[in-house]
Amino acid sequence: MLPLSLLNAAKGKPILVELKNGETFNGHLDNCDAFMNLTLTEVYQTSSTGEQFWKLPECYIRGSSVKYCRMADALVDTVREAEEEARKQRQRTQTGHNQGGGRGNRGGQGQFRGGQRGGHGGGRGGAQQGGGRGR
Repeated sequence: MLPLSLLNAAKGKPILVELKNGETFNGHLDNCDAFMNLTLTEVYQTSSTGEQFWKLPECYIRGSSVKYCRMADALVDTVREAEEEARKQRQRTQTGHNQGGGRGNRGGQGQFRGGQRGGHGGGRGGAQQGGGRGR
């Protein structure tokens, strides 16, 4: 499962983020980007010692400082099922394309190339059969 697809599915839902320095942020995921930078709303921040707490209306977390994210198991299951269905759909689409014309195209290219080689004397073999012109 790709982390960004999971984060995109978690938008608007509760999430726990722990940073590399030990601080934690509990809130609702408002937005994320390709670098896993996160914007949370209605946030409860906990210090690394666990002794201090802050309530923040919104916070921005740089993706490179994130140690891990935790979200509801039901959300993880939903994303896993959606990705599995998308994978099956891609396989069905690829199978349909391969059955239709994959072999015919390759066979045609091979015949064309063979015709070119034969017409030019077969590369090295043709020059040797010529009998050594100036020798």
